[in-house]
Amino acid sequence: MVQNDYSPFIPIFLSLTVSKKKSTYMADANLTMVTEFILLGLTDRAELKVFLFVLFLLIYSISLLGNLGMLILIHITPKLQTPMYHFLSCLSFVDACYSSVFAPQMLLSFFVERDTISFSACTVQFFFFALLVTIEGFLLAAMAYDRYMAIVNPLLYTVAMTKIVCVALVIGSCVGGLINSLIHTIGLVKLSFCGPNVIHHFFCDLPPLLKLSCSDTSTNELLLLIFSGVIAMITFLTVMISYIFIVAAILRIRSAAGRHRAFSTCASHLTAVTLFYGSVSFSYIQPSSQYSLEQEKVVSVFYTLVIPMLNPLIYSLRNKEVKDAVKRAIDMECFPH
Repeated sequence: MVQNDYSPFIPIFLSLTVSKKKSTYMADANLTMVTEFILLGLTDRAELKVFLFVLFLLIYSISLLGNLGMLILIHITPKLQTPMYHFLSCLSFVDACYSSVFAPQMLLSFFVERDTISFSACTVQFFFFALLVTIEGFLLAAMAYDRYMAIVNPLLYTVAMTKIVCVALVIGSCVGGLINSLIHTIGLVKLSFCGPNVIHHFFCDLPPLLKLSCSDTSTNELLLLIFSGVIAMITFLTVMISYIFIVAAILRIRSAAGRHRAFSTCASHLTAVTLFYGSVSFSYIQPSSQYSLEQEKVVSVFYTLVIPMLNPLIYSLRNKEVKDAVKRAIDMECFPH
């Protein structure tokens, strides 16, 4: 009986097996190595940090005071209990939360040597960012539809824009924001990050994170382009179609005073829409090959901090009813009866 002797190859086989298991373990360890990210912030120039801290603290303070003030003003003024101001109060609440997602982290970054954020905190920050920015887009579209009904079909306005309809539009905006945010956040959580862990941004935005992933991000990029494009198209077309009918209706008004009053009720909203959609579209609806981190930082500051500050100013300075309500509130506070 012939006996095959493989004993000389056993050490080699065992060595290869152990080596393979070790390399697999190290690869798995590398894929889960990144537990925190380093945010580079807006600038690394020390001489600018104090100036930028004061500037953005001022912007954030004005944003909070303006939006919370608008929210309180609308709720305490009976004359402002209309669908238009119902949507505006929701927009003010979203803007106050929206700027709070980014501002504290940004302000802190100016005074720490190394601004770090854990992966879980980074994911939560992105989730709320995607949620709130989408809700804001849908709310602006709902406000355009409200103006369309008020100017084009004034006789049907009270029937069409009931409280139930207004609440449904707000809930629909929140649901749309939640779906969009969950899809991108789940996709982000499924990615692997094995280094480097430096985000060239001041917050956890999706495009910079995709650049750091060692997984295939083509699906994430496609979902980002599709969902951003579809949401922007739906909301922007709603705004544009509404305003085409609004302008046509206003031009049919014979009275110059009537035309001016109708235009003034839409000017604030149209300004807010232009600023918001212009900056967000520039940031997200573009091929990844044309993506620039430096441009993204500048545009992101605009739509994350500046626009939430500008919205209450736009709606208060260009709106006679809001200005009258502010004057009455100041008079009641300074000269109580």
